[in-house]
Amino acid sequence: MPDLLLELRSEEIPARMQRKAAGDLKKLVADGLVEAGLTYEAAREYWTPRRLALDIRGITARSKDVSEEIKGPATTAPEQAIQGFLRKAGLASIDEAHVHSDPKKGDFYVARVSRPGRAAEEIVAGLMPGIIRNFPWPKSMRWGAASAKPGSLRWVRPLQSILCTFGPESSDPEVVDFEVDGIRAGNVTLGHRFHAPQAITVKRFDDYVTKLEAAKVVLDAERRKRIILDDARNLTFAAGLDLVEDEGLLEEVSGLLEWPVVLMGEFEQAFLGIPPEVIRLTIRANQKCFVTRPRGEAEKLSNRFVLVSNIEARDGGAEIARGNGKVVRARLSDAVHFWNTDQADLPDLAALTGSAEKFALDLKKPLDQRMARLDRLGVTFHAKLGTQGERVERIRRLAADLAPLVGAEPAMAERAAVLAKADLQTEVVGEFPELQGAMGRKYALLQGEDAAVAAAIEEHYRPQGPSDSVPTDPVSIAVALADKLDTLTGFWAIDEKPTGSKDPYALRRAALGVIRVLVENGVRLNLWSIFEFWETTLQPENVHVESATPISSADMRPARNADLLSFFHDRLKVYLRDKGARHDLIDAVITPEADDLLLVVSRVAALGIFLDSEDGQNLLAGTRRAANILAAEEKKGTAIAEDVDPILFRQDEEGALFEAVTHAEHEAGEAIARQDFSAAMQALAALRRPVDAFFEAVLVNDEDSFVRANRLALLSRIRGATGQMADFSKIAG
Repeated sequence: MPDLLLELRSEEIPARMQRKAAGDLKKLVADGLVEAGLTYEAAREYWTPRRLALDIRGITARSKDVSEEIKGPATTAPEQAIQGFLRKAGLASIDEAHVHSDPKKGDFYVARVSRPGRAAEEIVAGLMPGIIRNFPWPKSMRWGAASAKPGSLRWVRPLQSILCTFGPESSDPEVVDFEVDGIRAGNVTLGHRFHAPQAITVKRFDDYVTKLEAAKVVLDAERRKRIILDDARNLTFAAGLDLVEDEGLLEEVSGLLEWPVVLMGEFEQAFLGIPPEVIRLTIRANQKCFVTRPRGEAEKLSNRFVLVSNIEARDGGAEIARGNGKVVRARLSDAVHFWNTDQADLPDLAALTGSAEKFALDLKKPLDQRMARLDRLGVTFHAKLGTQGERVERIRRLAADLAPLVGAEPAMAERAAVLAKADLQTEVVGEFPELQGAMGRKYALLQGEDAAVAAAIEEHYRPQGPSDSVPTDPVSIAVALADKLDTLTGFWAIDEKPTGSKDPYALRRAALGVIRVLVENGVRLNLWSIFEFWETTLQPENVHVESATPISSADMRPARNADLLSFFHDRLKVYLRDKGARHDLIDAVITPEADDLLLVVSRVAALGIFLDSEDGQNLLAGTRRAANILAAEEKKGTAIAEDVDPILFRQDEEGALFEAVTHAEHEAGEAIARQDFSAAMQALAALRRPVDAFFEAVLVNDEDSFVRANRLALLSRIRGATGQMADFSKIAG
């Protein structure tokens, strides 16, 4: 079957857009082919800085003939409706339609339409102009004389050529003829803009790849990445060094060039006196280069760096490496200045005494000075939530309150919280915001802070994503929780909650961070009490939420806190589902009042293990049966006794179940009180046989109303006993 080769060549496409654009092109073309009645065997997209390419194999040569009946309006319908039907069906007059009769609906028109299949080339030619004109670039531009005309083509960068061939492997493919804004599709492309700018005529995909390679273009982005990584590893190994690998940088660099040539540059040893993170970010951000380290060293860097060029220079790249080294040295000189400035006294020390007293800061220490300045400058955190200094005060008090609950020393948690945001006022963080926290830790250690305090300054931001680790030291845990809980309670208080896909303050990530810190460290915390502590003790005075009715802030708190707790529940469900937990078990365990998230997780785990056993499945069936009977009778208004009366038992199975339920209630309740949920499930497992025996031998709806009410009360006891652990009615089964 025929194959399709497509290339859209342009000026440089930004690296960050290339992968998605190539995926969008594949989806748009493939979906268009299928919608037009064609099938294909495989499709793969490719991209370089100057081209998007598509290889679609095994396309059917022609779409199938289509015959269908289009139902029209009644024969008595107004002329306007009939004319609309004719346009839809493609008929010249109503005489070409057929009349059908229906005993209920009467007579109506039907058009029998036959459409012959179309050649794949024709379908592609009709499809591509619309795809190109309406391509979903995040940003696009117009260019040249045609840009002044309405409806002129927009593309991410000026589109230069279109290559489109179609045909089977057994013969030369044909050019699919179409045109977009004066650019006509052909079978010609260009290679590397410096090494091979001549025109290249290609046939099918394999020929295209081979000729591009000969013209110094590596089409496959993954192969470019492998070339860069392998050559960089070999080059550094030969120099007695190790490459500091960086997947994000590798992805970016592979999108900046079509013919990767790996080189090595260097800078002066003296620059190694600044932190490795600063060196790495300086070289990465400014020159898109990789750093290296001495062989076997995990923390130190060397004064060599790896760069990737897009050309093969006659001098082997010596001048390119020298030029990059010159720029790197200039940037590192700036970094040295930032580093030294951050360890020197601030010029406005005299103005910082008030802030220093407020936070018990030592103005002989550089990081303390930066915290004092952060407070004195009154840097706004949020208009309704006060300044950064006010926020630090809230985090400080909240961390001290949380410290005993997580095993931390309150004084250390307070000190860490006070210094946690100080590096926002450092020169290095001002230049490289991504080093926030990491630089605070380094500066804290330099001024003699306790290692746990220094670690908390960096780790309180964690986890910043699903792959990021959570803090494990008690001081770090206390400050991390305080920081995230202040954010969540604060933005809930001013009614700035996530809506749909919009979450400008990353509150979903903050809530998931709280969940992970609690669960992965085994920390029990009553969130409701934290919400109330924030609102009654820490809430800024200027917090104000508009309301249609005159209600006080105190009146709003319970509903607001319940809504925030529900938000945590939603995030917890996402977290547990990602861990493989069943959604129905989560729903069965979570109640609107459940504010100890660790207990929820423990219950879900114990319930899942129990329900995987035969006893669990049988108890679930019996409990659901009891719940269904109760629900039906409650709906009918049937009388149910308040308590079970053993005197009304008529069968042994009733007494056996009553004794089993009484024992299970007691044992499960005690186990739950000590958070031993496995033991609670084992206690409930004892109900399996008496429940089965009861339903096999006993008719619940006895003619005697007193006996019936007593038996329904017994079923209610089953529901109550299992309900201590979970709502079994919500479990699928």
